[in-house]
This record gives sequence, C-alpha cells and structure tokens, in this order.
Amino acid sequence: MDHLAAAEEQIASQRLRQKLEEVNVAAQTNLAPVQDHVNFTLQKAYFKCAYECFDRSRRQQEISNCVENCSIPLANVQQTFDNEMARFQERLNRSLMVCQDKYEAAKLQKAGATNDLVSCADQSIQESINMLPHLVNRLKASFGISDTGSL
Repeated sequence: MDHLAAAEEQIASQRLRQKLEEVNVAAQTNLAPVQDHVNFTLQKAYFKCAYECFDRSRRQQEISNCVENCSIPLANVQQTFDNEMARFQERLNRSLMVCQDKYEAAKLQKAGATNDLVSCADQSIQESINMLPHLVNRLKASFGISDTGSL
C-alpha cells in the first residue's frame, strides 16, 4: 500500500469514528427519557415495594419472595430495553459490514474505494440515527411512558 492510500484510509477511519460517536450521542439524547423512567420511576417503585416487604411479622422466606416479586417489573423493562438496544446495534453492525464488504471488493477494482466506504457508512449511520425516535417511541409505548415522562 502506498502512502497516499494509507493516508486516505486513516482519514476514512477517523471520519467513521466521528460518525459512530454521532450515533452514540444521538442514542444517549433520544433514550434519555426512557433511561430516566427506568432509573428513577421504576427503581423508586422497586425500592418502595421492597421496603414494604420488611415486616417483622413475616418470615425470612416471605420477605425474600416479596422482594423478588418487587423486582420483576424493573427486570422485565430492563430486559426489553437491553434486547431492543442489542437489535439496534446488530442492525448497525450488519449494515456497516455490508459497507466493509463492498469496500473490500471495490478496493480490488478501483482507486478511491475509501470514499465509497465512507459514503456507505455515512448512509448506514444516518439511517440508524433516523431510526432512534421510532425505537424510543416503541420503548415508551411498551413501558407506558407518556411524552411528559410520567406514567
């Protein structure tokens, strides 16, 4: 590989890192209301419920069962959230792999394939960013979160 090609790939790599950072920022921004609901509303409800389980008239096993039952809603929401985020990440990874495969094939055929890679990756990343509001709306509907953030 000549110096020009190496420099071109380094610039492309830097641009891709910047675009991936954009996805991270967009995800954090879009998912903030959902995270807030999980971290505050649901965890607060869990701790209140668990607190009520501690009654001297109950046996240890009853207290343990009560606390475990309190954790079910939070655990279910967290699992749903984690599954949705894993699917989002997998879709992004697959689309970027397609870009990488196209790049590898184009590299053999022509110069300037790096620009095609960056363009393809830009499009994949932008499509993922555009999907975030739909993902958030689906999570909000699933978790019963209104636009004001309350239940």
